[in-house]
Amino acid sequence: METLITTQKAEFRSALPAGGPLMGLDLGTRTIGTAFCDAGWHFASPARTLKRGKFGADRQALEKLAKERSIAGIVLGLPLNMNASEGPRAQASRAYARNLGVLGLPILLWDERWSTADAERGLIGQDMSRAKRADRIDAAAAAVILQGAIDALSGGIL
Repeated sequence: METLITTQKAEFRSALPAGGPLMGLDLGTRTIGTAFCDAGWHFASPARTLKRGKFGADRQALEKLAKERSIAGIVLGLPLNMNASEGPRAQASRAYARNLGVLGLPILLWDERWSTADAERGLIGQDMSRAKRADRIDAAAAAVILQGAIDALSGGIL
């Protein structure tokens, strides 16, 4: 059976009839921000920022996190252009999603426009220093991406 990779909320939701914890990912060129939500899809929380390497190492780290938290599905940020078109970064995220298919978890590609800016504002609002923000921004952006998706998934906005 082929792994579901979709941009359609309804399709992703139907692949997870019992809900379950989700993992959010903000894919950068050098790092991967991670976030997790509860099984009821109420709250997303930033987790770790992983150093990105060859896909085999990334896969092992993400698979370990998914198993530790009994993850049911993945929400991966899709970096669209401001006019909603897809450029090279979006294509790279789609390719990464296809590679993540080896985990056997459904994957929702979620529009991540403004996620880093939203995360940055949140961290500034916490009066966090610039150095600490730099360490935490990717995980915070992953939480923004995941929260947006779970709000839409659990709120019936399909």
